Amino acid sequence: MKAVTIYTDGACSGNPGPGGYGVVMLYGSARKELSGGFHKTTNNRMEVLAVIRGLEALKEPCNVKLYSDSKYVVDAIEKGWAVKWRSQGWMRNKKERASNEDLWERLLELLKIHKVSFIWVKGHADNPENERCDQLARAALQKNTLENDENYETL
Repeated sequence: MKAVTIYTDGACSGNPGPGGYGVVMLYGSARKELSGGFHKTTNNRMEVLAVIRGLEALKEPCNVKLYSDSKYVVDAIEKGWAVKWRSQGWMRNKKERASNEDLWERLLELLKIHKVSFIWVKGHADNPENERCDQLARAALQKNTLENDENYETL
């Protein structure tokens, strides 16, 4: 399998509010950048969606080192929280629903295709690729062509 490096970030202006995601994908000397945004969403949704969009852009199963400054994303996968939430009918515990189940479901399915190592990086700490993802996400949320995050709107 090809070895790919992916950096991701999400951003929101207000929470909820306009949001965007940014992705930088690296394979050998190739580089691809992705971004998009929604008129009303949350920062956590954009963090998870950035990972999804990066993995969806891969054309074949890959070994992926995925860097994110979101503890929510990294811990939910690396500590098994998302799998546990799904096994409990998307409940975090007996009283509290897990947030963003639509996105976690998509991500868990992608993790069946790709071998992904999630690595947390400190945000805004001079990591050039993480900083670029932040720039992409912030630029995306300011566009006039923001989509509706329909799953957020119906939650």
